[in-house]
Amino acid sequence: MANLLQVTEANFDSEVLKSDIPVLVDFWATWCGPCKMIAPVVEELAGDYAGKIKVGKCDVDSNQGIAIKFGIRSIPTLLIFKDGEVAGQIVGALPKANIKSKIDDVL
Repeated sequence: MANLLQVTEANFDSEVLKSDIPVLVDFWATWCGPCKMIAPVVEELAGDYAGKIKVGKCDVDSNQGIAIKFGIRSIPTLLIFKDGEVAGQIVGALPKANIKSKIDDVL
């Protein structure tokens, strides 16, 4: 978890919207089974892309304002932010290759 950023309402603007590199944010919750399945993949991606993108996790129960703002209706949802805008979206626990492909599209 060393490369993972905990994204909260307090640091969302500075860490995500104002980031100088793309940011992958995993919207999840402790009670979500598919979120637990995808967590190790998100951690691997944080290592794989270290220095190229930031990878963060946002607990939707603790940070409902962010989830509402970005229309998160089902979790896990991964949003890729670039230059303060949503540049990519992945909904559901997809294989790592699918997620990498979305990230590579943004880079």
